[in-house]
Amino acid sequence: MSTAAEILVIIVSSVLAVFLIVSIILGIYLIRLSIQIKNLTKTAQNTVDHIDSAVVGVSRLASPVFVAEMVARYVKKFTKNSNKKGKK
Repeated sequence: MSTAAEILVIIVSSVLAVFLIVSIILGIYLIRLSIQIKNLTKTAQNTVDHIDSAVVGVSRLASPVFVAEMVARYVKKFTKNSNKKGKK
């Protein structure tokens, strides 16, 4: 081989070696990033599950309380009206 061809082979091989090293480092960082994203999604899903269960609990509690308040208002109105009728 001529010297020009040898120089080109050396340049191409060194560029390919650098590219290989950079791609390995990038692959490692991408694997770490995907693991962190996986952990983050697990944490977010856990938080959403807890919030969902809290909302269900509040809605179960709030519904009877709301009905009880409505019944109490009507009972108070009825008793006030009956007391007024009885005094006349």
